[in-house]
Amino acid sequence: MRLKDKVAIVTGAAKGIGAATAVKFGKEGAKVAVCDIDMESIEKTVNAIKEIGGEAIGFKVDITQKEEIEKMVKTLMDKYGKIDVLINNAGIISDAQLYKMTDDQFDKVININLKGTYLCTKAIVSIMREQGHGSIINASSIVGLYGNFGQTNYAATKFGVIGMAKCWAKELGRKGIRVNVVCPGFVKTSILAPMPKNVIESMEKKTVLGRLAEPEELANVYAFLASDEASYITGAVIEVGGGVTL
Repeated sequence: MRLKDKVAIVTGAAKGIGAATAVKFGKEGAKVAVCDIDMESIEKTVNAIKEIGGEAIGFKVDITQKEEIEKMVKTLMDKYGKIDVLINNAGIISDAQLYKMTDDQFDKVININLKGTYLCTKAIVSIMREQGHGSIINASSIVGLYGNFGQTNYAATKFGVIGMAKCWAKELGRKGIRVNVVCPGFVKTSILAPMPKNVIESMEKKTVLGRLAEPEELANVYAFLASDEASYITGAVIEVGGGVTL
């Protein structure tokens, strides 16, 4: 098991890519902190990990609230005495063209996607520095590489988490801490449920592979980057988009 006995925090782990990542980490032997705001779905992810023989603890945490993050981190440190991995996966969308976008839409996406990533990382960075090791992985998007129509706020955050990761990789490398970024393309999650079939088919046709990604395919990349197999990878931005941008 490539993550045996590692303690990992996965934010936004109640559903979609985050849930798949939390389960994958549990399968690979990690002790997983399942972090989200939806307690019912948190419990489902925790139970899914336990059903495969893994270890997990659920935390209801709003990542815009520093005190809630710090409480989770303290609980983990009291129980395990270390934190090896942080997956900054939590994020939202609130799309609109620039001339229609409200300040509230902009601020909410910035606060969760960008500042939330900062707050979660700030809460564990001193722990990892003292340990002399750690792996931090930020979830960006192909929108964070190329932009997208109607996503000014989202693109700003996803460009931003790439920039932060590159800064952190430079700052923390000598302390044994690796920092990387994963940029998903079109992924088959519940967020697509309201979309018409023809829109989804159009998304599939844009990829070289002719299909959407399964959440587990992203989870596999996170697990690799978090593992010791990726011990010489830091500051990397890995696009997992099925060739959609080719």
